[in-house]
Formats: sequence, C-alpha cells, structure tokens
Amino acid sequence: MNPSCSKQTMELLETLSRAVSIHRVRALASRAFPGGPRYDARIMAHKMYRSVARFYDLLDLPFEGRRYAPIRPQMFTGLSGRALDAGVGTGRNMPYYPPDVRVTGIDLSPAMLARADARRDRLGVDVELLERDVCDSGFPDNHFDAAVATFLFCVLDDSLQLPALQELGRIVKPGGEIRLLEYEYSQHPWKRFVMRLWAPWVRLVYGATFDRHTERYVPQAGLEIAEERFLYEDIIKLIVARVPV
Repeated sequence: MNPSCSKQTMELLETLSRAVSIHRVRALASRAFPGGPRYDARIMAHKMYRSVARFYDLLDLPFEGRRYAPIRPQMFTGLSGRALDAGVGTGRNMPYYPPDVRVTGIDLSPAMLARADARRDRLGVDVELLERDVCDSGFPDNHFDAAVATFLFCVLDDSLQLPALQELGRIVKPGGEIRLLEYEYSQHPWKRFVMRLWAPWVRLVYGATFDRHTERYVPQAGLEIAEERFLYEDIIKLIVARVPV
C-alpha cells in the first residue's frame, strides 16, 4: 500500500472515531442543556466539523461531479445586488457566484471557513467570509437582496429550522428570495431503502438527516413559498421562499 494513502486512511479512521465521540457528546449536551439547541449546534459545528473539515470535500467527491455541480449554478441564477451564502462550508458554491453579485458567506465552523478561505484564494473569488450563526447572524435588517443555503437545513436540528428561517427573513429585503437546497427521502421503495441504509453514516459524519421537511416551517417564519421542485431525481429539492413585501 502507498504510504501516503495508508496515512490518509488512518487519519480518516481517526476522524470517524472522533465523530463517534462527538456524536455522544452532542447527545449528552442535548440532555444536559434542554431548551438550548444553539449550544448543541455550536458543539457540532466546532467539534464535529473541526475533525471532518479536511476530509469534507473528499467525502463529498463521489456526489459532487454527477449530482451537485450541475445543480449549484441554478441556486444563483438571476440574483443581483448583495447575496448571502448561508452555511458556506468549504466554499463549493464559489465557482458559481455571478460576477456582479456581492456575496457574503457565513458558517459556524472555523475549520470549514479555513477551507473556504483557501478555495477563495485559489479561485480568485471576491467573497466575504464570516464566522456567524444563521440563527443569530448579527446583520442589519433588510441587509441582503437574497439568500442561498445549500444542504444547510438538513444539518440544522428541527428546533433550529424555524429560528434560522426567521433570521433569514429578517436580513433579506422584502420581495427577496431565500433559496434552499435540501435532501428528501425518495418515494421510490428501493432508493428509499438505500437512503435509509446511508442515514446513520450521514447523521454520524455530517450531523444531517434526510427528513427535515424545511418547507413546513416556511409559513410559520412569516415567509411565502414561491417555488418547490426537485432538481435531482426525487431526492434533492429546491425550496424558494420569498419575504413578503
């Protein structure tokens, strides 16, 4: 075996071992701090993603080219002015930012932001990167013309869905769109079975699930559903919410 490959394999196994431990810490924190989901979210972002960040793009590689890359440009088509990339992660959306849109990317994880910063420098993209909480971003009211979040809400706990949508609704201007890209369990029996097999791994490594159903929180957040459609088979859905005028 190639020594470098062996080293990477060992590092990945060590990271997964940490992820198991962090998953347990997360469960303990939920019990120790009832009613404190934001504390729990910060544990996940700072500890889980600190371990996973250096392998994140590698873990996503099998899906990125065939599944995600064709979809990402659609998230930014037609946007103008100032846009938020919420949950920017390692910066996978950066190649698709329109040149005339001023983008700010936020994430809770410093390790993921470090990867995004390196990608920004490598691509020469003009984007502001900030460590912020999507539930409490600190931006002024009506600061952005639009917001985009790709696979962010499938990571957010159910208790954070509504606060996150409300915060995006506060910082996006009236009439502006909030575009969400999220996973959903397939209605096809075999695909659904396979997704259920993958679900524990996805939960363990990413803290994500396939059954958040973020769209059901949109009306409660005072937003309007402008569009819902699948962009990849019947498992990756685009949800477009609009801030009322």
